Amino acid sequence: MSWAWQALRALRLRLLGPAKELVGTDQFGNKYYRVPKHETRAGQIIQERRFVEAINRQAYQYEMGDFPIEWEAWIRKKRNDPPTIEEILKNENYREEMKQKIQDVSEKDKLLQAKEYKEGLVAEPAHTQVKGHASAPYYGKKEPSQDPTSTANTFQPGSWMPPGSGSSHNK
Repeated sequence: MSWAWQALRALRLRLLGPAKELVGTDQFGNKYYRVPKHETRAGQIIQERRFVEAINRQAYQYEMGDFPIEWEAWIRKKRNDPPTIEEILKNENYREEMKQKIQDVSEKDKLLQAKEYKEGLVAEPAHTQVKGHASAPYYGKKEPSQDPTSTANTFQPGSWMPPGSGSSHNK
């Protein structure tokens, strides 16, 4: 390369920064790029930048999980090297296997619980209905309790008995 081309390339690099480099594509056709660390003409150092050019979508249409996890980790600089398609497929198969195993264990657990309920080994969960508002003094009770009828003039220490206890005394 002649010195003139080298000078033009160096000038373009100083003015515009380095060109983006294609790092890879995923199974959906999204393209992943990086712009290496460089120095601007003012002497400012710009860190490496990683980004994706999505296929057939606008940036605002994407949601979490639309890109493979491995590529997302690379973009967010959680990993240094870009993933390979083999790595992505291997991890995808592993996740599917785990989902199937979780589903199998969940079904076995439900069957075991049903058997234990049927045999009476475990009590079934109680389904309660609470009526009223939590701020009401009779929350959860069928009807409000009666207000106390005693006055301070007739109260004797030790004479109070809870309602419904009859005439039994604690000794």
